[in-house]
Amino acid sequence: MIRAGLPALVLPLVLTLALACVARAHSFDPALLDLRERGGGIYDVVWKSPMPQGDAGPVRQLVPVFGQACRRVGQTAAPSAEVEGVVFFRIDCGPNGLRGQTIGVAGLAHDPSDVVLRIQWADGSLMTTILRNGADAFTVPGTGAGAPLGTVIRRYGELGIEHILTGTDHLAFVLGLLLLVKGWRRLLGTITAFTVAHTITLALAVLGLVHVPPAPVEAMIAISIVLVAVEALRPPGAPPSLAQRLPWLVAFLFGLMHGLGFAGALAELGLPPDQVPAALLAFNGGVELGQLAFVAVMIGPVLLLRRMPRAVQAVPAYAIGAVAVTWTLERITAFWS
Repeated sequence: MIRAGLPALVLPLVLTLALACVARAHSFDPALLDLRERGGGIYDVVWKSPMPQGDAGPVRQLVPVFGQACRRVGQTAAPSAEVEGVVFFRIDCGPNGLRGQTIGVAGLAHDPSDVVLRIQWADGSLMTTILRNGADAFTVPGTGAGAPLGTVIRRYGELGIEHILTGTDHLAFVLGLLLLVKGWRRLLGTITAFTVAHTITLALAVLGLVHVPPAPVEAMIAISIVLVAVEALRPPGAPPSLAQRLPWLVAFLFGLMHGLGFAGALAELGLPPDQVPAALLAFNGGVELGQLAFVAVMIGPVLLLRRMPRAVQAVPAYAIGAVAVTWTLERITAFWS
């Protein structure tokens, strides 16, 4: 047993500080360039600037750029309430509209932000793609076709990885499972159950078969983290709880809620209507890769933590629980705001 001196405290303190530094859950917040065709080559444009981590506002001046045939012709009516970082205007792209035109974002080549480009045509069809560093422009096809299949898979896979790695609440839940479950087989079964569950609800929600308001979903995700943290703090001699006897079942049930949270993020991005299955699978695959990478990084420190005194082992669980209680109160309060 390692004595509870300064070296023994380093690991849990690192884990605690890591959580504190990313205490804002779901910081994944891409920019949005939304265009809606009105007919006659006229489009209403909504430009939502990317927001950085924290509350400092946009860091760089990113500007949407349209094809040579397009010109800005005025403002559109904004919503009654002002939205920070959102601009509403109108463009005229001539009789052929945006077909064959190139849309880009000036400054994106030197910015880490993602920009969701969404075009809704007059017939109701929708085209969605992602602009980012290295792919900061997109040429609109002459027909209704969207981006190539390979591009859709790559971009939505990257967005899935980015979402899970910036989704602090999801990572906190997975870390709670690592602290709670002992034994390789039980841990593998628990993580697999969590994965299967959130894959099911992600698909059902994105395909429109299940709809749950986002506010209670986010609150339940926070509550799930609190409960896992409490279970990880149970003393060794206490009667085994359901979470300790059947951790895979608890992970599966809470995973259903986490999947609805993933679906909310994907709904904000939108899916290319002609490649919904590919984009959905790519996003979910990216989520799984990011989750596995997180488990791989944390499994070693967690195993080392278990060799330390009980009081030291409890520090990360207390940190996770404290942050999750804050999230729970914030999200429940948001019901009435």
